[in-house]
Amino acid sequence: MSTPRLADALRESRIVHDRAAIQRAIVRIAEELRSEYGRELAPPLFLTVMNGGMLFASGLALESGIDFEFDYLHATRYRGKTSGEKLVWLHRPQISLKGRRVLVVDDILDEGNTLVGVTQWCRDQGAIDVRVAVLCRKRHHRCAPGAHAEHVGLEVPDFYVYGYGMDFYEQGRNLPAIYAWTPQP
Repeated sequence: MSTPRLADALRESRIVHDRAAIQRAIVRIAEELRSEYGRELAPPLFLTVMNGGMLFASGLALESGIDFEFDYLHATRYRGKTSGEKLVWLHRPQISLKGRRVLVVDDILDEGNTLVGVTQWCRDQGAIDVRVAVLCRKRHHRCAPGAHAEHVGLEVPDFYVYGYGMDFYEQGRNLPAIYAWTPQP
């Protein structure tokens, strides 16, 4: 089966959140983070989950104005597919997490298996506090046990969503809005 084309998907999709809505969500979460981390003596560690979390994380970091220390991780279950398998680590953070407060920043909380694995790994590395910020949370009841995010920007429907960091078969991450793919049978 060949990879679907982004141009075809866009014709079968609808915008669920435009750039203005995304920006409002980023501003709101940044305010939450200033309340939560604004008085830290040592900079908290800001961990971006690549590749999906990159756009959201960049905007959030700039908007927050907090002196975070930055690193990233790349863990995936999808590897270019639409459903996941076991967690595969492509890059682990280089900064020690021992004794640190950590904010994990990702694009979406769908079923949450990746975020559960990542947050548990952070705790196993000695982080004293691990929080999660996601741009989107998908509306359904299939979350893995323990999957949650303290900071959620937007709710999205239970469709394949892409744009603003989220991919459509590794395409469309740089779209300035969030789309729901709703192909007709």
